[in-house]
Amino acid sequence: MQPTLIRRQLGGLVPPKIATPSILSSGSGAGLGPLVNFYSKLPKGPAPASAFGGIKARFFNGKNASAVPLLGAVLGIFALGYTIDYQMHLKHHKNHPH
Repeated sequence: MQPTLIRRQLGGLVPPKIATPSILSSGSGAGLGPLVNFYSKLPKGPAPASAFGGIKARFFNGKNASAVPLLGAVLGIFALGYTIDYQMHLKHHKNHPH
């Protein structure tokens, strides 16, 4: 990866107006008050569970877990493939009977 991409991705971790080089390089630690104040206001602990979990969370995780969507997808693909194969077979025999 390019250094600019890494710098852009990591740029959001520390707010630029709080952690300026002049505050951090003083060495006394007294200038870190705004930075400590900012991070002390951030929420602590695990993130709350999201109400939107998608297909995986709805069908494959939790107490109602089942393989019905996976089985339905397999059967749907089989039915579509069989239909296409049958139609191609009919076109083959249209002018060339066995």
